[in-house]
Parts: sequence; C-alpha cells; structure tokens
Amino acid sequence: MNTKLVSSIGDVARSRLLIVGIDTWLMDAAKLLTDTHIGLVVVCGPDGKMAGVITKTDIVRLIGTCAGGACRTRAADVMTQEVTSCCPTDRLPDVLSMMQQRGFVHIPVVDEHYIPVGVINARDALRVLMAEEEYEGSLLRDYVMGIGYH
Repeated sequence: MNTKLVSSIGDVARSRLLIVGIDTWLMDAAKLLTDTHIGLVVVCGPDGKMAGVITKTDIVRLIGTCAGGACRTRAADVMTQEVTSCCPTDRLPDVLSMMQQRGFVHIPVVDEHYIPVGVINARDALRVLMAEEEYEGSLLRDYVMGIGYH
C-alpha cells in the first residue's frame, strides 16, 4: 500500500505556488500565469491565509466577456472562495483520488493555519506514485527470482 505523503513532493509543490492579494488586479494575476505550466494562483488575504483561487479558465472566461474597462477587476471579485485543498500530512494517493473525482488538475496545499505552502499538480503526484510502485515491483521481482539473496 502506497503511503507517500503530500510532503514528499513539497519542493515541486512550492515551485508551483503563485500568490496574489485579494486587491490584485485580475490582469496582474493573469500575467503571473503567462508562459507557465501552473494553472492557478492562490489569492490570500492580508493575514496570509488562503481566501480563494483563480484558475486560467476563470481568467479566460472573464476576459472573453470583457467590454472596454470591464477588465479592471480585482482578484477577490472572481476568485473561487470554496476551495478544495490538502495538507502536507495527507496521503498522496488519497489526494490524487479526490482530484480525479472532482476533475482537478491542481490543488493548493495549506498548513494548519490555512497558509498556502504549495500547489500539487496531478501529473507530479502520479509520477511519484508510479516511481514508488515500480521500485516495489522490482524488489518483489528480485526477491522471487532470488537475485541478491544467497
């Protein structure tokens, strides 16, 4: 049974974390996502706690309906406030399963105070879990074949 925790991919998750304040202009949040493989920005309040997220899809949807100055929108006005997140101590297979059930590609990682510490990408999580399964499979194969045992 795979027992990898979210914290096992902490470095990658931290590298995917983009944070904006609730008063950030939406266009500035959009610029952060340009030319990245990151699909969302985490919106934080003045206390540093996650207040919501904005995805690339949210930005495209809003910009597609903008007329003139209507794109002068703040992050707080378009962010998703009810955010599904995970903690570093959650099991990676459980988080990946939840992401699959809800159709998420990215999910924020928050600490016990709801401060964002990273963003998990489903592909990163799958890569880690597959590598562990392959390693366990090779150990089992070696054991059955008697390789390395005398």
